[in-house]
Amino acid sequence: MAYRRIASLKTTQDFREYLASLDLDLAIDEAPLSADEGSPLARPIDVAGFRVGNRWAVHPMEGWDGTSDGKATAETIRRWQHFGESGCKLIWGGEAIAVTPAGRANPNQLYYAPENEASLAELLQTLENAHRNSFGQDSTEDLLVGLQLTHSGRFSRPYDKAKLEPQIAYPHPLLDERIGIAEKTGEYLLTDDQIAELIEQYVTAARAAEKIGFRFVDIKHCHGYLGHEFLSAYTREGEYGGTFENRTRFLRRICEAVHTACPNLILGVRLSGFDFLPFQPESYDEKTGRPGPGQPMSYEGSDYTGFGCDRRHPLQMELTETIQLLKLMRDELGVAMVNITAGSPYYNPHIQRPAYFPPSDGYQPPEDPLIGCVRQLKAVAELKKAVPDLPLVGSAYSYFQEYLPHIAQAVVRRDEVDFVGIGRLILSQWEMPAQILRGEDYKSVKKICRTFSDCTTGPRNGLISGCYPLDDFYKTKPEFQTLKAIKAGKKPE
Repeated sequence: MAYRRIASLKTTQDFREYLASLDLDLAIDEAPLSADEGSPLARPIDVAGFRVGNRWAVHPMEGWDGTSDGKATAETIRRWQHFGESGCKLIWGGEAIAVTPAGRANPNQLYYAPENEASLAELLQTLENAHRNSFGQDSTEDLLVGLQLTHSGRFSRPYDKAKLEPQIAYPHPLLDERIGIAEKTGEYLLTDDQIAELIEQYVTAARAAEKIGFRFVDIKHCHGYLGHEFLSAYTREGEYGGTFENRTRFLRRICEAVHTACPNLILGVRLSGFDFLPFQPESYDEKTGRPGPGQPMSYEGSDYTGFGCDRRHPLQMELTETIQLLKLMRDELGVAMVNITAGSPYYNPHIQRPAYFPPSDGYQPPEDPLIGCVRQLKAVAELKKAVPDLPLVGSAYSYFQEYLPHIAQAVVRRDEVDFVGIGRLILSQWEMPAQILRGEDYKSVKKICRTFSDCTTGPRNGLISGCYPLDDFYKTKPEFQTLKAIKAGKKPE
């Protein structure tokens, strides 16, 4: 089924009418306001006693462009410079930093090691200098920058982009077969002792982040990575599985240990607030081999192991435990803010980052991408209503394209979210938040992300991540020609 492209909707009214045709109820302001005009997106907000200057946030990323020993390259530094130039006052993690080399999702992901501290410090300094150069010498006083700490769990490919080296929290009824470990899950199952060592690695990385000058760390619990997987470890035996208390023990112990080691460090968590069954293409084109629309994998059990979904109907959200977790983080774990996302880019990307054009190893959207965007916004609004005093960052805004500021402004004004987070868009038009707050024409530069997914297709094929269609810096790279060949169905040499 063909869906209308956002670029074909020429007016706000066109956009409203198309939303109505999809039976989607979404607040959308007629026009974005500048900061001088009183934009809700320009309002400051307090996070753990720190005054954050506006409501724009940059999501963390994996660039596939670090060195093999976990340090930043010129491409990484350039991306962080753009974060500083964006005008966003919350930089959520900037980069997904593995707490151990074995926990990388790719061999060029940054990771923490004592010898990599100088590289991380250079990234922070680059970002802050770029922010001062763009917005004034005092502008960093309300700029909150953190570092995302992660372990990729079952999706770890730390030393060879073609070789999966998973570490899992529990045997999964569908994903084990999908990644080829169904007959030998015991080889990859983390023991309690190994988990204890991992917790110490998180604490070590947090200490370093604080020493370098980051004001917060994010204990990543999203997108199917290890922290997220523990939340659905219903079938794991022992103290890390089964009950809600046990399934949250990994997060509990990390937070408690980091607070003890770094009492002045702010804690955040990026959380997949809900999940669905894994999806896969229903078919492949006989001539091109391109995947068709996605469909959920068949599941015969009575209680699916998903967090934030109805376990008996795992294509439906069920946010009871998500709300319980947010209250736990606020009341007991000292978590000051939470960044809400959904699902996983590995097995159900259409609910996580809706796109008109899927990555090469994905599937065609099984629903209009706007449905996925609105699903996330509605979920965050429900969570915000349940836990109103916990600052929340929302996701899935890039697909709104020209109408992103109209919608972002409306949801913040209605107190349905505290921060509007952007990821893919930053790669193509990193100054858009600043342009909006200055009242400038953000459309005229024609750099708005169209969700071509090249920033994902590239890394899935071992290339560095960037916006190849819209950023001239990447158009001139040899990887661009390789990417075009891959998308045309040719194998790279």
